[in-house]
Amino acid sequence: MRIGDTNPRRLLTKANGYLGAYDYTLNPYVGCVYACNYCYVRALPVARFHEGDWGSYVDVKHIDDAPFRHELNLARRRGSVNIFMSSSTDPYQPIEARVRRTRQILTVIAADPANIDFLFIQTRSPLVTDDAELIRSLGDKALVSMTIETDVEDVRRRFAPYAPPIETRLCALDSLRERGVRTQVAVAPLLPSSDQFADRLRQVTENVVIDDYFLGDGAQGRRSTGLHVADLYRPSELSEWYSREKIGELHRQFVEQFGCRHVFLSKNGFLPPKLRTGPRNA
Repeated sequence: MRIGDTNPRRLLTKANGYLGAYDYTLNPYVGCVYACNYCYVRALPVARFHEGDWGSYVDVKHIDDAPFRHELNLARRRGSVNIFMSSSTDPYQPIEARVRRTRQILTVIAADPANIDFLFIQTRSPLVTDDAELIRSLGDKALVSMTIETDVEDVRRRFAPYAPPIETRLCALDSLRERGVRTQVAVAPLLPSSDQFADRLRQVTENVVIDDYFLGDGAQGRRSTGLHVADLYRPSELSEWYSREKIGELHRQFVEQFGCRHVFLSKNGFLPPKLRTGPRNA
C-alpha cells in the first residue's frame, strides 16, 4: 500500500451526474483501500489516470481549517450547500484512524452548521462510530448511509475481500442509532443474500435504499460489464442475482419488513431526505 499526500486547491467539487441533486461532493482521500471488485470508481478518470492499481494507494488530502471554512462560507453565499461525502473514496477507510481527515472536516462543519443544508456520509466502515457525537450534533442535517450489500460473509469475501466484515457494520449501525445518529442501510449493489437479510437489517436501522448495477453504476450497467463483475458470481447465482428483475423481488421483501415509506430505490435513496419522492414500486 502506497500512502501519498496531495494538496488540493479546494475540497468542495460541484456535483453532477448520478449525484446531480447535490451541490457538492467532498472526498477526504484519493483512492480507497477497500478496492471492492464491483466499484464503479475503477472505471472513472480519478482511478484510470492515477499511478498504481485501484486499491494499492491512498493519497491523503492536506486540509487547513481556515481555507475550508472560507470555502464553505463562499458556497453558502452562492446558495444551497448539500454535500455528498464521499463519491470516489470511503471517508472512513483504515487510514482515517490515524490521520483523521474526515473528523477534521466534520469538526469545521459542526463549528458553524448554518453553512450547510445537508451532509450525506456514505461509508462501509465501523470507524464512523468514532465521530458519532460530531455527526449527532448536526441533527437532521446529517445522515450516515452504511453499505451492507449482503449478509453472507462468503459473498462479501468474493466481491469485497478488503471491506469490513458484515457483522461489524451491523454493530456500528446499532451503535449509531443508540447514540442518536440518523442512519440508513445502502444495499448497493445488491448481492446474493439470505432470506433473513431484510429482517437482520430491520433490527439496526429504520430506512434502506436498494440499488443494483443496472440502475446505479452511472452507465446503465455498462461500467459493471466492463469490470467483468459477472465473473464473480457462481454459476448457480448468475441467472438469479445478476438480473435486472432481482431488484423488484428484493424491494418487495424489504417493504414487508420496513414498510413502503422506509424503502427507497436507487438514486432516490441517495438524495437528501427532503428531496426524495414518495413510496414507489419496483
